[in-house]
Amino acid sequence: GRLRAQWKNAYRIDLDNLVQPLLFRILGSYLDQGIALWHFPFEDKGLLFAIRALEKESFAGFFRHPNTRALLMDEANCTIPHLLKRIVGNEAFFAQYLFDQQFAHRGWSGMVATLESRPDANLYQKKIELRDLIILELLLEMDALETEAGKNWRPLCDTITPRPLDLFAEIPRTELHEIYAIWQDAFEWSYYDQVFAGLQQAETGDSPERRPGSFQAIFCIDEREDSLRRHLEAADPHAETLGCPGFFGVEFYFQPENGQFYEKLCPAPVTPKYLIKEYGTNGHRAKELLYTKHTHTLLRGFLSTITLGFMAAGRLFQHIFQPKMSPAISDAFAHMQSSGALTIENKHPDDRENGLQIGFTVPEMATRVENLLRGIGMIKGFAPLVYVVAHGSSSANNPHHGAHDCGACSGRPGSVNARVFAFMANHKKVRALLAERGLIIPENTWFVGSLHDTAADQIAFYDESEIPAQHIENHHKNKANFERALDMNAKERSRRFASIDTKKGLKSVRSAILRRSVSLFEPRPELGHGTNALCFVGHRDFSKHLFLDRRAFMNSYDHRTDPDGKLLLGVMRPLPVVCGGINLEYYFSRMDNYKLGAGTKLPHNVVGLIGVANSSDGDLRPGLPLQMIEVHDPVRLMILVEHYPAVVLQTIQSEPAVYEWFDKEWVHLATIHPETGAIYYFRSGNFVLYKPLSPSLNRIQDVKIMLENAVAMKTNHIVDATQENLPVQILQRRA
Repeated sequence: GRLRAQWKNAYRIDLDNLVQPLLFRILGSYLDQGIALWHFPFEDKGLLFAIRALEKESFAGFFRHPNTRALLMDEANCTIPHLLKRIVGNEAFFAQYLFDQQFAHRGWSGMVATLESRPDANLYQKKIELRDLIILELLLEMDALETEAGKNWRPLCDTITPRPLDLFAEIPRTELHEIYAIWQDAFEWSYYDQVFAGLQQAETGDSPERRPGSFQAIFCIDEREDSLRRHLEAADPHAETLGCPGFFGVEFYFQPENGQFYEKLCPAPVTPKYLIKEYGTNGHRAKELLYTKHTHTLLRGFLSTITLGFMAAGRLFQHIFQPKMSPAISDAFAHMQSSGALTIENKHPDDRENGLQIGFTVPEMATRVENLLRGIGMIKGFAPLVYVVAHGSSSANNPHHGAHDCGACSGRPGSVNARVFAFMANHKKVRALLAERGLIIPENTWFVGSLHDTAADQIAFYDESEIPAQHIENHHKNKANFERALDMNAKERSRRFASIDTKKGLKSVRSAILRRSVSLFEPRPELGHGTNALCFVGHRDFSKHLFLDRRAFMNSYDHRTDPDGKLLLGVMRPLPVVCGGINLEYYFSRMDNYKLGAGTKLPHNVVGLIGVANSSDGDLRPGLPLQMIEVHDPVRLMILVEHYPAVVLQTIQSEPAVYEWFDKEWVHLATIHPETGAIYYFRSGNFVLYKPLSPSLNRIQDVKIMLENAVAMKTNHIVDATQENLPVQILQRRA
């Protein structure tokens, strides 16, 4: 920002204040996904084409000075180099000026750049290029200079003398950087050490063979399901819980009945080739009368404001004391209507829409069921009932709602995925094909799709009318166990909520949890992925004895069914992207919540359904709000895999995109030796045997001693140990 700051010195003009409010409103209107009543004119032709058309046809325009308007219409000279020559002057400063300009509003520049490279990122696609944004902003700057500074303004570099900065020059690493790295490493390992110590206290050796229990439940690996799985296993010791990414291996677009757009229900890097459509629902979705679009017209708006205004005030007052679900609240269970049907099976090869195949063929369904079951090691010992438990989150008045849903489903609830997978696994032809491939699902085993609302701690089961008669009684028993587990889960979650008295009874606490999930006045309906730090890839038994405090993603995997690691890559491929992506989102938002996060959510407004901003014309906030990260420790994710180190190393090296995550230490990686229980961690391209700290060594106490000694020496940094006679504690730490 140093270069553009010279405008204030030279002309006492704040270009950001003059340009950005108008620029942001233009971009918000142009990129709008459904808030505006009218479409932006000529939006299919590109941003600059639309601006030119509006300037030609409108009585009032965006530009105040005729010179700027004339330059806009002169397409031959309306280019970035020509505009920079007029505004900056010296070509040596062009790159620095653009860098200053675009990083003055990182959220908007990043959004436009993303939509240019990935036009399918939004449901309602808009044609836009970063080049168009830069040209429009340069024109608005020139217009402001022509209007505010008059005829006397000159190019910026005519009034300054400093040399241009090399934006990409290497920054020398200083001792301060080293101290930061040591501190971060010590902070992370002070937690990892506790986890590894707990793992090594467990019995080593192979896990017992899987035997049919009362039921099995396949959850999303989401760390918020850690506690529910633990309480479910306590409610029914004969139950078995497993974990996998919450799209359950079925990638597709979903179109709700009467829905205008396709919704992507798989990890972000995956591009589906299939479409699942909803049909046969009971009428249209419920709507909130207070938010009718008829209030936007002149006469109806006047009358409805008078009549509905009093009703709105009464509703608001009632909601303070008795919050409840309404159509205006984002309901996790409303993403898919349980009464409707889905086009899951494709019976006609020509049944396609917009290049997408509607539904899956039987071989395609069998492949996806097999890949998931083999990946989590579930190839025998099936229980009579297997629950496929997706998750979503209900939330009121929360502009960051999408960050609470399933990351593996592109930030949406996974209810459709759970229902689709259950249908596939119950399909007779699919089971016959799986039997030919050596994967036999017993005839009396039945899969049931379900959805867990992680904010309200409620659960719904789908297609219960299809459950065979011999399983109905057991299903009702299992539902009671789920309810007991949800009671305990709500109790455990309440520890972190200041507004809930966690000493009250289970039902009282759970009711309070439900109320806060639908309260318009609650900025923390749930804390999302706050505190996430671990990811386990292995059999449930090797982590079952640990209290992980809702901090661990848990992906089921059985190395005994995959001794050569042929399935391991498929298991690990989504973990850095999904779990590591979530972890880094929280990490950076916690490190600097103002710049890399979003600040407090209280003043946030939704802009065009593409992002959030402070007020109506602020920067798009790139990260997470304070209310989601205030309990989070900025610790990089540690992925622990139960397998031989050589197999894991070979697996991650086989795909550069996966290996990069670990090689660059965006996330950490460790293995648990299946036979000895020894732990090896990945560092500098190899696995190194982990040696636990001596019980007498307390890292926190060690740091305390180091800092006390530094203060006593009246120094504000740790100096070179070869030049100073430092205490032995500091020498030990630097060693």
